[in-house]
Amino acid sequence: MHAAGIDVIWFCVLFMIMLQTGYLTPPLALAIFYLRGISPPEITLMHMYKGVIPFVILQLMVAGVIIAFPETALWLPNKLLGR
Repeated sequence: MHAAGIDVIWFCVLFMIMLQTGYLTPPLALAIFYLRGISPPEITLMHMYKGVIPFVILQLMVAGVIIAFPETALWLPNKLLGR
């Protein structure tokens, strides 16, 4: 399950965290643009950007932990798959 010395499950977990972070940050920010379309006019795009800052920081912290300690992302899959 190692390709080029990288665990595939670890890479996929990290990739999904980064993908979710991309949905909350510009220039992509698909989640924010969707919410902007359905929110009342008094809620601006800047309000939404400020609102996601704690979540982006948390996601980047989790990504840092997973990069520094890969076993945090691999513990449960290893138990379930018996690796």
